Amino acid sequence: MGNKEQLLRDIGIVCFTVTELCLYLDTHPTDKNAMEYFNHYNRIKQQMVREFSQKYYPLSLDQAECGKEWQWALAPMPWEGECA
Repeated sequence: MGNKEQLLRDIGIVCFTVTELCLYLDTHPTDKNAMEYFNHYNRIKQQMVREFSQKYYPLSLDQAECGKEWQWALAPMPWEGECA
């Protein structure tokens, strides 16, 4: 597994963790430990997505910075097998 694939896999793991913590916090809004975990993993996710977007291509529109060329369309489409 290359660096790009490993980073995408790790982003998926952290995104899953953030989503699960969000769902937990929806029903336990006063759990301070869960909020700390959420903030911690959300910061990690943001950093990883930023790193991936700078090295390869943006994963979301908020990471698509307009420089010399439009980067958003450079990402492989799901049907091209990259996301499998």
